[in-house]
Amino acid sequence: MTGYRYGPELLPEPGAGPWTMWRYRSLLPLGDGPIRYALPVGGTPLLGPAALRARLGLPRLWLKDETWGPSASNKDRATALVIEAGLREGARTITTSSTGNAALATAIGAAAAALRAVIFVPIGCSAAKIELMRVFGADVVRVREGYRAAFDLSREAVGRFGWLDRNTGVNPLTLEGKKTVAFEIWEQLGARAPEVVLVPVGDGPTLVGLAIGFRELVACGVIPAPPRLIGVQADGCRPLVHAWSELGGPPPPVRGTIADGIDVPEPSIGDRAVDEVRASGGAFVAVSDDEMVTAMGELASYAGIGAEAAGAAATAGLRVALAQGLVDPAETVIALVTGRELSVSEGIAPPGRLLTVSADAPDLWAELAALGEARAVAH
Repeated sequence: MTGYRYGPELLPEPGAGPWTMWRYRSLLPLGDGPIRYALPVGGTPLLGPAALRARLGLPRLWLKDETWGPSASNKDRATALVIEAGLREGARTITTSSTGNAALATAIGAAAAALRAVIFVPIGCSAAKIELMRVFGADVVRVREGYRAAFDLSREAVGRFGWLDRNTGVNPLTLEGKKTVAFEIWEQLGARAPEVVLVPVGDGPTLVGLAIGFRELVACGVIPAPPRLIGVQADGCRPLVHAWSELGGPPPPVRGTIADGIDVPEPSIGDRAVDEVRASGGAFVAVSDDEMVTAMGELASYAGIGAEAAGAAATAGLRVALAQGLVDPAETVIALVTGRELSVSEGIAPPGRLLTVSADAPDLWAELAALGEARAVAH
Protein backbone atom coordinates (compact mmCIF):
# COMPACT_ATOMS: atom_id res chain seq x y z
CA MET A 1 0.00 0.00 0.00
CA THR A 2 1.94 2.96 -1.27
CA GLY A 3 1.25 6.20 -3.04
CA TYR A 4 -1.87 7.26 -1.15
CA ARG A 5 -2.54 9.26 1.99
CA TYR A 6 -5.25 6.90 3.13
CA GLY A 7 -8.44 8.15 4.67
CA PRO A 8 -12.22 7.82 4.24
CA GLU A 9 -12.25 10.92 2.03
CA LEU A 10 -10.71 8.84 -0.79
CA LEU A 11 -13.90 6.82 -1.05
CA PRO A 12 -16.97 8.20 -2.84
CA GLU A 13 -20.07 9.33 -1.05
CA PRO A 14 -22.80 6.65 -1.28
CA GLY A 15 -24.82 7.25 -4.42
CA ALA A 16 -22.43 9.91 -5.74
CA GLY A 17 -21.09 9.61 -9.28
CA PRO A 18 -21.52 6.87 -11.86
CA TRP A 19 -21.80 3.28 -10.65
CA THR A 20 -18.64 2.02 -12.39
CA MET A 21 -15.13 1.16 -11.25
CA TRP A 22 -14.06 4.74 -11.97
CA ARG A 23 -15.96 5.97 -8.90
CA TYR A 24 -12.89 4.76 -6.98
CA ARG A 25 -10.36 6.61 -9.13
CA SER A 26 -8.94 8.37 -6.06
CA LEU A 27 -7.58 4.94 -5.12
CA LEU A 28 -6.42 4.10 -8.64
CA PRO A 29 -3.03 5.10 -10.12
CA LEU A 30 -4.45 7.55 -12.65
CA GLY A 31 -3.72 11.22 -13.09
CA ASP A 32 -6.28 13.90 -13.70
CA GLY A 33 -8.27 14.16 -16.89
CA PRO A 34 -11.30 12.46 -18.37
CA ILE A 35 -11.58 8.69 -18.62
CA ARG A 36 -11.12 7.75 -22.27
CA TYR A 37 -12.03 4.06 -22.00
CA ALA A 38 -15.44 3.89 -23.62
CA LEU A 39 -17.01 0.72 -22.21
CA PRO A 40 -18.86 0.67 -18.86
CA VAL A 41 -16.93 -1.55 -16.44
CA GLY A 42 -17.60 -2.39 -12.80
CA GLY A 43 -20.69 -1.61 -10.81
CA THR A 44 -21.73 -5.25 -10.92
CA PRO A 45 -24.61 -6.43 -8.72
CA LEU A 46 -24.36 -8.07 -5.31
CA LEU A 47 -27.24 -10.55 -5.15
CA GLY A 48 -28.80 -12.34 -2.20
CA PRO A 49 -30.91 -15.09 -3.82
CA ALA A 50 -33.32 -16.46 -1.23
CA ALA A 51 -33.72 -19.87 -2.91
CA LEU A 52 -29.98 -20.53 -3.10
CA ARG A 53 -29.47 -19.29 0.45
CA ALA A 54 -32.09 -21.78 1.68
CA ARG A 55 -30.68 -24.62 -0.43
CA LEU A 56 -27.14 -24.14 0.92
CA GLY A 57 -28.12 -23.21 4.47
CA LEU A 58 -26.35 -19.84 4.23
CA PRO A 59 -28.88 -17.11 5.13
CA ARG A 60 -26.28 -14.34 4.65
CA LEU A 61 -24.84 -15.52 1.34
CA TRP A 62 -24.22 -12.93 -1.35
CA LEU A 63 -23.14 -13.48 -4.95
CA LYS A 64 -20.93 -10.85 -6.59
CA ASP A 65 -22.02 -11.28 -10.21
CA GLU A 66 -19.12 -10.25 -12.44
CA THR A 67 -20.82 -11.57 -15.58
CA TRP A 68 -22.35 -8.15 -16.30
CA GLY A 69 -19.22 -6.67 -17.89
CA PRO A 70 -18.53 -6.21 -21.63
CA SER A 71 -16.86 -9.62 -21.92
CA ALA A 72 -19.11 -11.26 -19.29
CA SER A 73 -16.18 -11.90 -16.95
CA ASN A 74 -14.22 -10.34 -14.10
CA LYS A 75 -11.31 -9.72 -16.50
CA ASP A 76 -12.88 -6.47 -17.73
CA ARG A 77 -11.70 -4.36 -14.78
CA ALA A 78 -8.00 -5.08 -15.25
CA THR A 79 -8.34 -4.64 -19.01
CA ALA A 80 -10.05 -1.27 -18.62
CA LEU A 81 -7.37 0.16 -16.33
CA VAL A 82 -4.48 -1.13 -18.46
CA ILE A 83 -6.01 0.29 -21.65
CA GLU A 84 -6.92 3.60 -20.01
CA ALA A 85 -3.30 4.03 -18.91
CA GLY A 86 -2.07 2.88 -22.33
CA LEU A 87 -4.23 5.39 -24.17
CA ARG A 88 -2.71 8.17 -22.09
CA GLU A 89 0.74 6.96 -23.16
CA GLY A 90 -0.05 6.63 -26.86
CA ALA A 91 -0.20 2.84 -27.07
CA ARG A 92 -1.21 1.32 -30.40
CA THR A 93 -1.03 -2.45 -29.78
CA ILE A 94 -1.90 -4.49 -26.70
CA THR A 95 -0.92 -8.07 -25.95
CA THR A 96 -1.71 -10.68 -23.34
CA SER A 97 -1.59 -14.42 -22.75
CA SER A 98 -4.62 -16.23 -21.46
CA THR A 99 -6.56 -19.46 -21.24
CA GLY A 100 -9.60 -17.58 -22.50
CA ASN A 101 -11.38 -14.89 -20.51
CA ALA A 102 -8.59 -12.32 -20.14
CA ALA A 103 -7.89 -12.70 -23.85
CA LEU A 104 -11.51 -12.09 -24.76
CA ALA A 105 -11.72 -9.07 -22.46
CA THR A 106 -8.57 -7.71 -24.10
CA ALA A 107 -9.97 -8.24 -27.59
CA ILE A 108 -13.21 -6.44 -26.73
CA GLY A 109 -11.46 -3.60 -24.89
CA ALA A 110 -8.97 -3.11 -27.71
CA ALA A 111 -11.76 -2.93 -30.27
CA ALA A 112 -13.54 -0.25 -28.26
CA ALA A 113 -10.30 1.74 -27.83
CA ALA A 114 -9.15 1.40 -31.48
CA LEU A 115 -6.06 -0.57 -30.45
CA ARG A 116 -4.61 -3.61 -32.19
CA ALA A 117 -4.62 -6.76 -30.08
CA VAL A 118 -2.24 -9.70 -30.45
CA ILE A 119 -3.19 -12.48 -28.06
CA PHE A 120 -1.21 -15.60 -27.17
CA VAL A 121 -3.15 -18.69 -26.06
CA PRO A 122 -2.26 -22.33 -25.35
CA ILE A 123 -3.02 -24.80 -28.11
CA GLY A 124 -5.94 -26.21 -26.12
CA CYS A 125 -7.76 -22.90 -25.74
CA SER A 126 -11.49 -23.08 -26.47
CA ALA A 127 -12.16 -22.79 -30.21
CA ALA A 128 -15.31 -20.81 -29.45
CA LYS A 129 -13.39 -18.23 -27.41
CA ILE A 130 -10.71 -17.96 -30.10
CA GLU A 131 -13.43 -17.31 -32.67
CA LEU A 132 -14.86 -14.57 -30.47
CA MET A 133 -11.46 -12.92 -30.03
CA ARG A 134 -11.05 -12.85 -33.80
CA VAL A 135 -14.57 -11.50 -34.32
CA PHE A 136 -13.56 -8.54 -32.16
CA GLY A 137 -10.53 -8.01 -34.39
CA ALA A 138 -7.76 -9.59 -32.33
CA ASP A 139 -4.98 -11.59 -33.94
CA VAL A 140 -4.62 -14.86 -32.04
CA VAL A 141 -1.40 -16.85 -31.74
CA ARG A 142 -1.86 -20.42 -30.56
CA VAL A 143 1.28 -21.80 -28.92
CA ARG A 144 1.90 -25.54 -29.18
CA GLU A 145 3.92 -25.75 -25.97
CA GLY A 146 1.04 -24.59 -23.77
CA TYR A 147 0.13 -21.74 -21.44
CA ARG A 148 3.51 -21.00 -19.89
CA ALA A 149 5.13 -20.72 -23.33
CA ALA A 150 2.29 -18.45 -24.47
CA PHE A 151 2.90 -16.22 -21.46
CA ASP A 152 6.63 -16.08 -22.14
CA LEU A 153 6.11 -15.21 -25.82
CA SER A 154 3.67 -12.43 -24.99
CA ARG A 155 6.13 -10.97 -22.51
CA GLU A 156 8.97 -11.16 -25.03
CA ALA A 157 6.80 -9.44 -27.64
CA VAL A 158 6.36 -6.54 -25.22
CA GLY A 159 10.11 -6.14 -25.04
CA ARG A 160 10.71 -6.54 -28.77
CA PHE A 161 7.89 -4.41 -30.14
CA GLY A 162 6.96 -2.06 -27.28
CA TRP A 163 3.40 -3.37 -27.11
CA LEU A 164 1.16 -2.56 -24.14
CA ASP A 165 1.37 -5.44 -21.65
CA ARG A 166 -1.90 -6.64 -20.16
CA ASN A 167 -0.49 -9.87 -18.75
CA THR A 168 -2.18 -10.56 -15.45
CA GLY A 169 0.10 -10.42 -12.44
CA VAL A 170 2.94 -8.81 -14.42
CA ASN A 171 1.45 -5.41 -15.12
CA PRO A 172 0.62 -4.09 -11.63
CA LEU A 173 -2.37 -2.22 -13.05
CA THR A 174 -4.17 -5.54 -13.42
CA LEU A 175 -4.21 -5.95 -9.64
CA GLU A 176 -5.21 -2.31 -9.17
CA GLY A 177 -8.23 -2.82 -11.41
CA LYS A 178 -9.25 -6.02 -9.67
CA LYS A 179 -9.17 -4.45 -6.20
CA THR A 180 -12.25 -2.37 -7.07
CA VAL A 181 -14.36 -5.51 -6.52
CA ALA A 182 -13.53 -5.25 -2.81
CA PHE A 183 -14.56 -1.59 -2.74
CA GLU A 184 -17.90 -2.39 -4.36
CA ILE A 185 -18.62 -5.26 -1.99
CA TRP A 186 -17.94 -2.95 0.96
CA GLU A 187 -20.21 -0.25 -0.43
CA GLN A 188 -22.99 -2.67 -1.41
CA LEU A 189 -23.00 -4.21 2.08
CA GLY A 190 -23.67 -0.78 3.57
CA ALA A 191 -20.06 0.17 4.35
CA ARG A 192 -19.28 -3.19 5.96
CA ALA A 193 -16.92 -6.04 5.16
CA PRO A 194 -18.05 -9.66 4.94
CA GLU A 195 -16.50 -12.33 7.14
CA VAL A 196 -15.36 -14.49 4.22
CA VAL A 197 -15.00 -14.28 0.42
CA LEU A 198 -14.67 -17.29 -1.90
CA VAL A 199 -12.77 -16.75 -5.15
CA PRO A 200 -11.98 -19.01 -8.14
CA VAL A 201 -8.19 -19.13 -8.57
CA GLY A 202 -6.11 -19.88 -11.65
CA ASP A 203 -3.13 -17.51 -11.88
CA GLY A 204 -4.07 -15.82 -8.59
CA PRO A 205 -4.52 -12.08 -9.36
CA THR A 206 -8.26 -11.93 -8.67
CA LEU A 207 -7.65 -13.15 -5.12
CA VAL A 208 -4.61 -10.91 -4.67
CA GLY A 209 -6.51 -7.90 -6.00
CA LEU A 210 -9.29 -8.51 -3.49
CA ALA A 211 -6.75 -8.75 -0.67
CA ILE A 212 -5.23 -5.42 -1.72
CA GLY A 213 -8.64 -3.78 -1.89
CA PHE A 214 -9.77 -4.91 1.55
CA ARG A 215 -6.39 -3.90 3.05
CA GLU A 216 -6.82 -0.44 1.59
CA LEU A 217 -10.29 -0.22 3.12
CA VAL A 218 -8.67 -0.98 6.49
CA ALA A 219 -6.03 1.69 5.78
CA CYS A 220 -8.80 4.18 4.98
CA GLY A 221 -10.30 3.48 8.39
CA VAL A 222 -13.67 2.23 7.14
CA ILE A 223 -13.43 -1.45 8.17
CA PRO A 224 -11.64 -2.94 11.19
CA ALA A 225 -10.15 -5.98 9.44
CA PRO A 226 -10.18 -7.71 6.05
CA PRO A 227 -12.26 -10.86 5.48
CA ARG A 228 -10.90 -14.39 5.26
CA LEU A 229 -10.17 -15.39 1.68
CA ILE A 230 -10.88 -18.90 0.39
CA GLY A 231 -9.33 -19.74 -2.96
CA VAL A 232 -11.13 -22.38 -5.01
CA GLN A 233 -9.29 -24.48 -7.58
CA ALA A 234 -10.34 -27.32 -9.86
CA ASP A 235 -9.43 -30.75 -8.55
CA GLY A 236 -7.81 -31.52 -11.91
CA CYS A 237 -5.49 -28.50 -11.62
CA ARG A 238 -4.77 -27.54 -8.01
CA PRO A 239 -1.15 -26.44 -7.55
CA LEU A 240 -2.08 -23.77 -4.99
CA VAL A 241 -4.21 -26.14 -2.92
CA HIS A 242 -1.10 -28.32 -2.72
CA ALA A 243 1.18 -25.37 -1.89
CA TRP A 244 -1.15 -24.12 0.84
CA SER A 245 -1.41 -27.58 2.41
CA GLU A 246 2.39 -27.62 2.94
CA LEU A 247 2.55 -31.33 2.16
CA GLY A 248 5.83 -30.83 0.33
CA GLY A 249 7.00 -32.44 -2.86
CA PRO A 250 5.78 -31.67 -6.37
CA PRO A 251 2.11 -30.79 -6.94
CA PRO A 252 -0.16 -33.60 -8.13
CA PRO A 253 -0.24 -34.25 -11.88
CA VAL A 254 -2.52 -31.95 -13.86
CA ARG A 255 -5.43 -34.03 -15.11
CA GLY A 256 -7.25 -31.14 -16.75
CA THR A 257 -10.65 -29.63 -16.08
CA ILE A 258 -13.66 -28.26 -17.89
CA ALA A 259 -13.00 -24.97 -16.08
CA ASP A 260 -10.56 -23.51 -18.61
CA GLY A 261 -10.50 -20.14 -16.84
CA ILE A 262 -8.69 -21.68 -13.84
CA ASP A 263 -6.79 -24.43 -15.66
CA VAL A 264 -3.36 -22.94 -14.90
CA PRO A 265 -0.65 -25.46 -13.94
CA GLU A 266 1.96 -22.75 -13.21
CA PRO A 267 0.18 -19.73 -11.67
CA SER A 268 1.89 -16.43 -12.45
CA ILE A 269 1.64 -15.07 -8.89
CA GLY A 270 0.69 -18.24 -7.08
CA ASP A 271 3.12 -17.72 -4.20
CA ARG A 272 1.62 -14.32 -3.48
CA ALA A 273 -1.91 -15.75 -3.61
CA VAL A 274 -0.96 -18.40 -1.04
CA ASP A 275 0.62 -15.73 1.16
CA GLU A 276 -2.53 -13.58 0.99
CA VAL A 277 -4.74 -16.51 1.92
CA ARG A 278 -2.55 -17.33 4.92
CA ALA A 279 -2.43 -13.69 6.02
CA SER A 280 -6.23 -13.49 5.92
CA GLY A 281 -6.70 -16.67 7.97
CA GLY A 282 -8.35 -18.32 4.98
CA ALA A 283 -7.78 -21.51 3.04
CA PHE A 284 -7.69 -23.19 -0.36
CA VAL A 285 -10.14 -25.89 -1.41
CA ALA A 286 -10.54 -28.01 -4.54
CA VAL A 287 -13.77 -28.86 -6.36
CA SER A 288 -14.45 -31.50 -8.97
CA ASP A 289 -15.80 -30.86 -12.45
CA ASP A 290 -19.06 -32.52 -11.38
CA GLU A 291 -19.33 -30.14 -8.42
CA MET A 292 -18.84 -27.16 -10.74
CA VAL A 293 -21.50 -28.46 -13.12
CA THR A 294 -23.88 -28.81 -10.17
CA ALA A 295 -23.07 -25.24 -9.10
CA MET A 296 -23.71 -23.98 -12.64
CA GLY A 297 -27.17 -25.55 -12.48
CA GLU A 298 -27.86 -24.12 -9.03
CA LEU A 299 -26.79 -20.62 -10.06
CA ALA A 300 -29.14 -20.83 -13.04
CA SER A 301 -32.12 -22.41 -11.27
CA TYR A 302 -31.90 -20.72 -7.86
CA ALA A 303 -30.25 -17.38 -8.62
CA GLY A 304 -30.97 -16.66 -12.28
CA ILE A 305 -27.26 -16.44 -13.16
CA GLY A 306 -25.72 -18.16 -16.16
CA ALA A 307 -22.12 -19.09 -15.34
CA GLU A 308 -19.37 -21.06 -17.02
CA ALA A 309 -17.58 -23.73 -15.02
CA ALA A 310 -14.76 -21.52 -13.72
CA GLY A 311 -17.29 -18.79 -12.96
CA ALA A 312 -19.23 -21.22 -10.77
CA ALA A 313 -16.18 -22.59 -8.94
CA ALA A 314 -16.58 -20.37 -5.86
CA THR A 315 -20.22 -21.39 -5.52
CA ALA A 316 -19.16 -25.04 -5.78
CA GLY A 317 -16.56 -24.36 -3.11
CA LEU A 318 -19.21 -23.27 -0.62
CA ARG A 319 -20.26 -26.83 0.19
CA VAL A 320 -16.65 -27.97 0.54
CA ALA A 321 -15.84 -25.01 2.81
CA LEU A 322 -18.89 -25.70 4.96
CA ALA A 323 -18.04 -29.39 5.25
CA GLN A 324 -14.47 -28.53 6.30
CA GLY A 325 -15.62 -25.99 8.89
CA LEU A 326 -14.03 -23.10 6.99
CA VAL A 327 -17.31 -21.16 6.85
CA ASP A 328 -19.86 -20.68 9.62
CA PRO A 329 -23.46 -20.69 8.31
CA ALA A 330 -24.19 -17.54 10.34
CA GLU A 331 -21.44 -15.53 8.63
CA THR A 332 -21.78 -13.00 5.84
CA VAL A 333 -20.29 -14.88 2.91
CA ILE A 334 -19.47 -13.61 -0.58
CA ALA A 335 -18.97 -15.95 -3.55
CA LEU A 336 -17.64 -14.41 -6.76
CA VAL A 337 -19.28 -15.49 -9.99
CA THR A 338 -16.51 -14.63 -12.40
CA GLY A 339 -17.72 -15.44 -15.90
CA ARG A 340 -20.23 -16.89 -18.32
CA GLU A 341 -19.96 -18.18 -21.87
CA LEU A 342 -20.49 -15.90 -24.86
CA SER A 343 -21.32 -17.11 -28.35
CA VAL A 344 -20.77 -15.96 -31.92
CA SER A 345 -23.70 -15.34 -34.24
CA GLU A 346 -23.43 -17.35 -37.42
CA GLY A 347 -22.36 -15.51 -40.54
CA ILE A 348 -19.91 -13.07 -38.92
CA ALA A 349 -16.54 -13.22 -40.65
CA PRO A 350 -13.78 -12.75 -38.07
CA PRO A 351 -11.25 -10.13 -39.22
CA GLY A 352 -8.57 -11.25 -36.79
CA ARG A 353 -5.90 -13.66 -37.96
CA LEU A 354 -5.15 -17.05 -36.39
CA LEU A 355 -1.60 -18.40 -36.24
CA THR A 356 -0.37 -21.64 -34.72
CA VAL A 357 3.30 -21.52 -33.74
CA SER A 358 6.06 -23.31 -31.89
CA ALA A 359 7.88 -21.22 -29.34
CA ASP A 360 11.28 -22.16 -30.78
CA ALA A 361 10.42 -21.68 -34.47
CA PRO A 362 13.35 -19.88 -36.17
CA ASP A 363 11.14 -17.48 -38.11
CA LEU A 364 8.67 -16.81 -35.27
CA TRP A 365 9.55 -13.18 -34.58
CA ALA A 366 9.64 -12.20 -38.23
CA GLU A 367 6.18 -13.72 -38.60
CA LEU A 368 4.84 -11.82 -35.58
CA ALA A 369 6.45 -8.57 -36.74
CA ALA A 370 4.83 -9.00 -40.15
CA LEU A 371 1.51 -9.70 -38.42
CA GLY A 372 1.76 -6.44 -36.52
CA GLU A 373 2.60 -4.52 -39.68
CA ALA A 374 -0.32 -6.05 -41.56
CA ARG A 375 -2.72 -5.08 -38.80
CA ALA A 376 -1.28 -1.58 -38.76
CA VAL A 377 -2.11 -1.19 -42.45
CA ALA A 378 -5.60 -2.61 -41.86
CA HIS A 379 -6.27 -0.01 -39.17
